Amino acid sequence: MSEIKKSNRRDFLGKLAALGGVLGLGPLAINRMMAAEIAQPKLIYGEESVTLPTMVSTWNHGIIANKEGFRSLAEGGKAMDMIETAARIVEADEEGLSVGIGGLPDRDGNVTLDACCMDHMGRAGSVCFLQDIMHPLSVARKVMEETPHVMLAGAGARQFAIEQGFETVDLLTDKAREAWERWKVKNEYAPVINIENHDTIGILALDDAGRLAGGCTTSGVSYKMHGRVGDSPIIGAGLFVDGNVGGATATGLGEAVMRTVGSFLVVELMRSGMHPQQACETAVRRIIDSMDVSNLQVGYLALDKNGRHGAHAIHKGFNYSLTTANATNKRELKESLIDSSFG
Repeated sequence: MSEIKKSNRRDFLGKLAALGGVLGLGPLAINRMMAAEIAQPKLIYGEESVTLPTMVSTWNHGIIANKEGFRSLAEGGKAMDMIETAARIVEADEEGLSVGIGGLPDRDGNVTLDACCMDHMGRAGSVCFLQDIMHPLSVARKVMEETPHVMLAGAGARQFAIEQGFETVDLLTDKAREAWERWKVKNEYAPVINIENHDTIGILALDDAGRLAGGCTTSGVSYKMHGRVGDSPIIGAGLFVDGNVGGATATGLGEAVMRTVGSFLVVELMRSGMHPQQACETAVRRIIDSMDVSNLQVGYLALDKNGRHGAHAIHKGFNYSLTTANATNKRELKESLIDSSFG
């Protein structure tokens, strides 16, 4: 790197640190913001920058999800293919208790699924209160690509899925049924923050052509009232993508995310010039300032068009998976499970 470029870089980082001070950020937040800027996954060829393919996904199951997403990319897929492939591997895991088959039921014993997706062109698809279909995000993609609508719900979403060739399946596994039976003894609705490290999976992907896409899929809050729908299928709440800016997704208690239109807020903050990390922290602060958060968790995950990412949560315990292509060999992947426990 030339001395002029080094000087410009130092000037930029100095301005970034000064901006953090003006915004009232503490030293830890400023250091994280600067570190994320330094570590953004870019290759530099002369004066031209090329963004590396990147995926971020919530929670431990994001590791295998990202791996599947990059496999799809290697086979010629685009960002939306990465999202769908990643979601399907988690939705098909019967051992999981919150996504797809095996998700914990509502208080009446019904497994109902919610999902949405959005691409770099602003197209979106969503399904909510979907029963008997293992892959709700794939159905949401069909809504996006095959209908003039954005969201289908309940019996109508199920009918559409069957018409599109999706098979019906009993989503209530023995493991989930046993958990429900134990819950019925007390019949007490009392979600526990980060319990067993399972929740919605939110996924964001940037492909090698610079296209962004996102997806979100869940079985919702365990033992919820029959008919309850959370933030995951709602564009702007559980997920929002703008191909010219970036994308964001949420995990945790959907009611808090819906009340603050969280993912849209994160993207709009990035549009105003905030780094994804700072945008996530600001959106979390919006929740903290507007309601009692002593017994609720929300985490945000963001990825901008340049491959920079950020994550933040109300309480400790939120982690996410980050996968990028190797700078010298794009078939080699760098995978990390990151604990965002600085909340």
